[in-house]
Amino acid sequence: MAVKRKQKIDDNGTPAKTHATLGPASSSASGTAAGQLDNLIHERSRLAIISTLAVHDRLSFSELKELLELSDGNLSVQARKLEEAGYLSCHKQFVGRTPRTEFTLTDSGRAALQRYVSHMEALIKAMKQE
Repeated sequence: MAVKRKQKIDDNGTPAKTHATLGPASSSASGTAAGQLDNLIHERSRLAIISTLAVHDRLSFSELKELLELSDGNLSVQARKLEEAGYLSCHKQFVGRTPRTEFTLTDSGRAALQRYVSHMEALIKAMKQE
C-alpha cells in the first residue's frame, strides 16, 4: 500500500520548498534553477553512475554493476531515469550471440554533474564561513 506524504506548509500557509537553494534562481539547460540541487542526480545510486561514467568513457552494464555493487534491477531503473533526463546514453548491441548494453555520459550529463559539484562546493564553502 502506497503512503502519501503531506506537503509541508510554511508559516505563510504556502507550500514549503523541498530543495536546497543558493542565491538567486535563474533558468538553466536542465530545467532546474541555478543554485538548486539537482535531485535527479543527488540520489546515491544515480550520482555514483554519473560520477563513474565521468571517469570512464564507456562502460558495459556488467562493468557498471560490478563497480558500483548494484543489483541488476536497481542499475536498470536508475540508468533509465538518467537516460530519460538525457544525462546518459544507452547503446545495445550483440557481440556474437551475447547481448551487450553499454552506457556513456552525455554532454548534458557531464554539465549536470559539474553544476552539482559546484553547488556542493558552494554549500561547503558557505558552511565554513559560518
